[in-house]
Amino acid sequence: MPTPSSIIVVSGVGSGCTELSAFDAALRSVGIPDFNLIRLSSIIPPGSRITAQRAVPLRLNAEVGDRLYVVLSSLTERRIGHAAWAGLGWVQSEDGRGLFVEQTGPSEDEVRQLIRDGLLEMADARGYPVDGLEFRTQGVSCEEQPVCALVAAVYASEPW
Repeated sequence: MPTPSSIIVVSGVGSGCTELSAFDAALRSVGIPDFNLIRLSSIIPPGSRITAQRAVPLRLNAEVGDRLYVVLSSLTERRIGHAAWAGLGWVQSEDGRGLFVEQTGPSEDEVRQLIRDGLLEMADARGYPVDGLEFRTQGVSCEEQPVCALVAAVYASEPW
């Protein structure tokens, strides 16, 4: 299970007969479908270590219905021939504190540029270094039924 000092970034896609079921399928693809998601703002606490995990789904030591703290970027698309892209970018100072920026859009290039612009401005305002920008993006094209692209930074879970 991730702890506040270990943040895991995952990404995935899903499709379904509705936009909500496409979102649920994307959550299932990364291993976080059965939690009450608590969306966080974009602040990374001091001492944090971020791991961008390639192998999904996550295997969390948590129970169905537990709270799961996440920074979440997701976009659904139902128009055939259109794409959904989601992304997270982050920057950290030497002590581990930092920022996430989440963006969505119709192309990877647009999402990456929005993340970069936001991170540069927000990091500059806080005096954080900007030489180590990190990105994770995920995209999917709508071919038949609604789709969802999702990137999540998973902080921690806790029971009610």
